[in-house]
Amino acid sequence: MAGRIVLIDASPVIGLARVDGLPWLGALFGTVWMPPEVRGEVLADKGYAEEATIRDAERRGWLRASAQAPALPDLPDLDAGEAGCIRLALANGGPALLLMDERAGRAIAQEHGLSVAGTAAVIGMAKARQLIPSARAVFARLHDSDFRISAQVIEAVLRRAGE
Repeated sequence: MAGRIVLIDASPVIGLARVDGLPWLGALFGTVWMPPEVRGEVLADKGYAEEATIRDAERRGWLRASAQAPALPDLPDLDAGEAGCIRLALANGGPALLLMDERAGRAIAQEHGLSVAGTAAVIGMAKARQLIPSARAVFARLHDSDFRISAQVIEAVLRRAGE
């Protein structure tokens, strides 16, 4: 995975799957890598509706399972997926973008000098690249699925998108 990499945590995978947004990953970033911890979380064979969509994204190459992350640095305050994303990005040694929603994970990634974007930002990027006609409509679908993004974040993305 030398060169610029994009790594994704479970929350954005699930959120984008709920709004048929996983194809945007390929258009926006090429390949997006899931640490094994994230893959295990989002494809746990528990019958969730998103699992088929996520498996399809893997088959199409938009999402790929990454190698196991190194054990260091120690990141005790994060869940396994967030820690795996950060460790893989740091081990890569090159530029990286982490797609991550949780505040603690984002803050620690940024403390390590990593770039971070969340589900809302991906929706905004999809609108900017004209992959979707309306970011507002996507946010409404996401909200209807019980996936929560703060109103302030949504309003900021909609302002940038001209909606």
